Amino acid sequence: MIGVDLGGTKILAGLVDSAGRVETSLERATPIGSQQELVSALIDVVDELRTPDVTAIGFAVPARVDRRGVALGAVNIPLTELSFRDGLGDKLGLPVGAINDASAAALAEHRLGAGRGTSDLVLLTLGTGVGGGVVISDRVYDGWAELGHMVIVVDGEPCFGACNGRGHVEAYCSGTAADRIAVREIGEGATAHDLVAQRHPALEQIGHYLGAAIGSLVNVFDPEVVVVGGGFGLAAGELLLGPARAVMQREALPGGPEVRLVPAELGVSAGMIGAAFVALEAD
Repeated sequence: MIGVDLGGTKILAGLVDSAGRVETSLERATPIGSQQELVSALIDVVDELRTPDVTAIGFAVPARVDRRGVALGAVNIPLTELSFRDGLGDKLGLPVGAINDASAAALAEHRLGAGRGTSDLVLLTLGTGVGGGVVISDRVYDGWAELGHMVIVVDGEPCFGACNGRGHVEAYCSGTAADRIAVREIGEGATAHDLVAQRHPALEQIGHYLGAAIGSLVNVFDPEVVVVGGGFGLAAGELLLGPARAVMQREALPGGPEVRLVPAELGVSAGMIGAAFVALEAD
């Protein structure tokens, strides 16, 4: 199978076997000029990886994906009403599956990574935006699961891209939000990378907001484990998870089993591997 993880800044695609092992992969920048340009780039990466043994393709996309395999709209890239299952499937001549990118990562982490052996899992990906995936009783929840657009501060910071909301998790805990904070705290040209490199105290505040969000998610889903991934989330690691864990434990209702808050184990490959599992089901 081919798994393609479409992100806000990069496309990661690879040949993946049925056990989730990545045989080869490639990375390309995500074009954001138009949807047509974006679709052409996706076709190009598939064609570059394609071999006669490939029987299906799975796409993980940072958008709401309905049960027809249609991406209804993305916040950070030009993607609206695009049919992956039928439209791209016809162009590529193979069965195609599509899933929200964070749900793909949740699927992969549940089967092979930090959620192995659990039945219930919540995953947050902190990258360009904040994605969310939920596994309940060993099944990926296939609704919107737009956990990054939960309100954690009423009338708070404006969200990004096509989202008109305020005070969302994404506005406080994403890599984009961290870039904005880095400019404010360090100076023009600074990025989230500089916050991490300097172990900047601002990361503790970001972790505080993250923990508040996770505490609410624990109260809603009662997971055994909460996994944090994404480029920014993995780079910051315990600089975020330490303060987040303390706030999560405060906000979660007492009396339930202890919830583990851990980093993703599959790294940035989780979405690609999860997309390949979706391809396996589409075949």
